[in-house]
Amino acid sequence: MRKTVTAETDLLKIYCDYLAVEKGLSQNSISSYALDIEKLYRFIKQEKKSLLKLKESDLIKFIHLQAQSQLSPRSLARLVSSLKSFFRFLLVENYLKKNPAERLTSPSLWLTLPRVLTVEEVEQLLEKPDLKKPQGIRDRAILEVLYGSGLRVSELISLELKDIRLDQGFLICKGKGSKERIVPMGKSAVRWIKTYLQEVRPLWDKKGSSILFLTRRGEAFTRQGIWKILKVYGQEAGLTDKIHPHVLRHSFATHLLERGADLRSVQMLLGHSQITTTQIYTHVSRERLRQIYDRFHPRA
Repeated sequence: MRKTVTAETDLLKIYCDYLAVEKGLSQNSISSYALDIEKLYRFIKQEKKSLLKLKESDLIKFIHLQAQSQLSPRSLARLVSSLKSFFRFLLVENYLKKNPAERLTSPSLWLTLPRVLTVEEVEQLLEKPDLKKPQGIRDRAILEVLYGSGLRVSELISLELKDIRLDQGFLICKGKGSKERIVPMGKSAVRWIKTYLQEVRPLWDKKGSSILFLTRRGEAFTRQGIWKILKVYGQEAGLTDKIHPHVLRHSFATHLLERGADLRSVQMLLGHSQITTTQIYTHVSRERLRQIYDRFHPRA
């Protein structure tokens, strides 16, 4: 029997509660799903249609309109994933008799390969913090961890002191879906974290915070705060067009694969639930090899 609710807008809240309680997703992930579904709601309002009476053709039209608005292939793929998840939920919960999103397919992600830095460019970036200043030491430690462990920015800012095992050279981070994983740290990252913990963090921690990386006010960073730091040093290193929040994570994965790491191990290090997500980095490596070949081989 099909359920009824007071308004179709209530379904989005019910769905978000389901993602939080049943799926255990982070607030960032839930917000991403909600933003995609809100776009659908605006489309429905413009088309004067009912959510529970949408057909596959309506969803295809909606996706095409989003594509025409210059939404990237990666964002479109996430949008399709959000639609499929939302309508699957409505079907399972008996709000729908038929799932109009069942046969939707995602656009190819290979159209936009992630930008990565060369090893030399990473070195340039890591050298930019002013080590004569406390925040410079902290920022160097942050950059070393992002590149040395391939963390997402959201994972970095939630690291706590208890998550760091300096003597063993690894950290424990909580990824998407609150899943914990153990990730090695490079010797350089360990060294800079030690320096930060000894010389800088005690100056700012006035409230006994458990968070590893603190602002000068002794507070935890926001994702935007880390992004601003990365952007400033990227500009100083002349890498403005290549800097984005995940650039060091992408570079971490690509450099591992280029040096012979197997795909399954990189998947575990990145915390990807599906290996198909990790496979995009094999395409990045091949593309870079092609560029090198075209540039240097006399018969290219």
